[in-house]
Amino acid sequence: MQTTQTTITIYTDGAPRGNPGPGGYGIVLIWGAHKKELSAGYRLTTNNRMELMAVIIALQSLTKKHIPVVIYTDSQYVVNSVEKKWLDNWIKTDFKGGKKNKDLWLQYHQIAKNFNIQFKWVKGHADNPWNNRCDALATAAADGKHLLIDEGYEREVNLLQ
Repeated sequence: MQTTQTTITIYTDGAPRGNPGPGGYGIVLIWGAHKKELSAGYRLTTNNRMELMAVIIALQSLTKKHIPVVIYTDSQYVVNSVEKKWLDNWIKTDFKGGKKNKDLWLQYHQIAKNFNIQFKWVKGHADNPWNNRCDALATAAADGKHLLIDEGYEREVNLLQ
């Protein structure tokens, strides 16, 4: 009898080269014995945007919906915003007070409805091999030659019309 792994484990990390500056994200998706890595770099962004974008891209890459997902991240910004319900309040107040990354938080909020998500904080640059792998992916992406445009950030700082 074959059993199926029903929980997807995701590790994410963001890496800036300046804040703001070039940045990247790294993702490791684990489902049973299957592993997949994703990463991308951006020419101008922030650390928090890369941390959050990693989570969004990871969730967007999943083909199965309404399943348990455990996301490990070293970003207290991401974990606390969701787990302490800060995001719920930001949405209710339309991000009053200049809360940043509204575009990404609204994307996250929309896609998160498709999953049963639990966040777990891990210490960055420590002894967690998957977090370290995500950091290596994110750093390599940030240092890449063909960097993407973080349109949300560049629009926010009036670099894009």
